[in-house]
Amino acid sequence: MMRLLQEIRSRTVDLFAEVGRYALFTGRLLMETPRALTRPSLVITQVHNAGALSLVIIMLSGLFVGMVLGLQGFDLLERFGSEDSLGTAAALGLVKELGPVVTALLFAGRAGTALASELGLMRATDQLSAMEIMAVDPIRRVVMPRFLGGIIAMPLLAAIFSMIGIFGAQLIGVQMMGVDPGQFWSQMRGAVEHGDIMEGVIKSCVFGVACSAIAVYEGFHSLPTAEGVGRATTRTVVISSVVVLLLDYMLTAVML
Repeated sequence: MMRLLQEIRSRTVDLFAEVGRYALFTGRLLMETPRALTRPSLVITQVHNAGALSLVIIMLSGLFVGMVLGLQGFDLLERFGSEDSLGTAAALGLVKELGPVVTALLFAGRAGTALASELGLMRATDQLSAMEIMAVDPIRRVVMPRFLGGIIAMPLLAAIFSMIGIFGAQLIGVQMMGVDPGQFWSQMRGAVEHGDIMEGVIKSCVFGVACSAIAVYEGFHSLPTAEGVGRATTRTVVISSVVVLLLDYMLTAVML
């Protein structure tokens, strides 16, 4: 029994210590942000790597999620005779919840793992150590552009996901299920308010900071071995997914 309690205590202390290291690292990144913006070419390159190269999976996922929303939403609303509200249900669900959350999970699986593995490989091949020897700060030169690229790319990807998802819901609801197109779009425009859109934007920005910070932290602090790089990549996906869902609940509770 005592051994179990000691194990629980040790794991708890390690968890809080890890959270503290994440917080300190993220705080340092945020403090370096103004200086990193003086080199926009590096940031733009990373926005392309994190955002543009993720467009295919984001658009395909958004389309199919929207189509599923169209099917399930029509089936549910038909029972109450409210099929014309399908556009409102799909838009609110995508803009406020599914768009930011699913985009963040896909971002962690695609761009986050790429960031972690790239930095981990640079650690394993001593490139980061070589920068430090040459008096070049690797965080300012290598980590910050990738961190900012992920933050900028996330809201853009979430917006694209939501737009494609609404198109998918319209494709199913209007074209296949016979929902009146005028009612579909007019009710959507009347129901979706500025605050709903801002909620999705805020969530996507917060998720962008969290996923990017976790990815660059795990890659930068990975062990300089093949196993260490693989472990950092795995931890990036797992931790990012859990943190995104936790933050989504917290942000939703605060905004409501």
